[in-house]
Amino acid sequence: MTEQTAEIAALFEQCGFEPNSDFQRDILDASQRFVQVTGGEQGGKSVVASKFLLKRWPSDMQKNPNEGTGEGMPILYWLIGHSYAETEKEFGYISDDFTAIFGEGIVQSTKRIDPGKIEVVFPGERHPRLRIETKSGQDVRKMSKDAPHGIILCEAGQLDIAVFERAQGRVTPRNAWLLNVGTMEESVGWFPMLAAEWASGADDRKSFRLPMYANSSLFPGGRNDPKILDLERNSSDDFFMERVEGIPVPPRGLVFPEFRPDIHISSVERVKGEPVYIWVDPGYSGSYYAVEIANVIDGQVRIFDEIYEKGKITEEITSICMNREWWREPSKYGVADIAVHQHQGMPPMYQVWMSQTGLHMASRKVGIPEGIERMKSFLKIDPITHGPRLIVDPGCRGIISEFGASPNPDDGQLRAYRWGTDREGNVVGRVPKDANNDALKAVTYGLIDRFGYTQSANRKSIPVRRR
Repeated sequence: MTEQTAEIAALFEQCGFEPNSDFQRDILDASQRFVQVTGGEQGGKSVVASKFLLKRWPSDMQKNPNEGTGEGMPILYWLIGHSYAETEKEFGYISDDFTAIFGEGIVQSTKRIDPGKIEVVFPGERHPRLRIETKSGQDVRKMSKDAPHGIILCEAGQLDIAVFERAQGRVTPRNAWLLNVGTMEESVGWFPMLAAEWASGADDRKSFRLPMYANSSLFPGGRNDPKILDLERNSSDDFFMERVEGIPVPPRGLVFPEFRPDIHISSVERVKGEPVYIWVDPGYSGSYYAVEIANVIDGQVRIFDEIYEKGKITEEITSICMNREWWREPSKYGVADIAVHQHQGMPPMYQVWMSQTGLHMASRKVGIPEGIERMKSFLKIDPITHGPRLIVDPGCRGIISEFGASPNPDDGQLRAYRWGTDREGNVVGRVPKDANNDALKAVTYGLIDRFGYTQSANRKSIPVRRR
């Protein structure tokens, strides 16, 4: 047994903890900086998360010899949940662990967790040696002050990808670690998708699962515990895989399953001086008025802003646009659904855009299969740059939800662009359901206007608008 292993074993012994399954051991033995745990319900995720922090703490002190001494700044960890309530279990276990190690007189823990703080403070020392703080994911702006030595995202499946992006940014300065732990929320969004992408352990990223039956105190029979077998008999396959096994079940029938949050979602800033592309689908019958705003840099489409509104008329949308900073750019190009030429008892929308903003809206009729092919071509990895041809800022939640990578920004439900499916999940029909696709259609019109159709559209001439 190495010295470090003996030290960790001693810490666990002081806390009265011993890994009781290979699932727990594999997670705690992980060496990667970025670790994800998809857990079944009651699988002991919070306990494992607390011990993950405890095990990393000695090495964090070794890496930062001037911190955590009582004279310099403390070793700092964050617990982040969608709300403070999601951090409560981890906060309690961590407080108990360090109290068992140092004693009640040394460990100072707040009674409240909104926000909460745990500090290890020795008498006569200027600073705490250790500090754990809780954070709410509902305000990512409060996550920009410090650079912690490690972050735990609690019930990560409930968090927006913007919180995950911010957490990644905050661990960068110290080359610190990040643990995402939680239960799948209908297997939608960035959290379950990363489970598959990180499974190999490449690029210092590794995903694990912690099934319900890994909690031997509740299920001493493990996978064959009678309670687990009974639940398997009396629940759907999808429920059992997701909520018991901790295995993501991808949403069925997505039109664009090629869209991957870890590849296609990235913080995007407008490039000043570059043309701004304004792609519009006005939406009808209670759907969204979607405006997607992009730069095209070296052939890569970068969607950096979005207007995604229900119940607003064109005059209101144009007003929102003209109040955005990017509107000041002199070069702007608009593309819209052919429906902007329809009257419907009022002036055509393209006339409203022209009269209100002076912006001409190009439009053409685009077939559904041709539009899908063009979008899919931009979801591929560019063989030359080895990067994505299309990226979306995490703040553009409307189009991300239509791709199926996050819940709808208004009601939190999964409302993705899908094919019709039968009871077994097989695709039926030749065209997808015409719903939850307003932002996607806007971008499709823009891509075809800017780049033309794909070769598979079997057109003798491919019209491309030159800029």
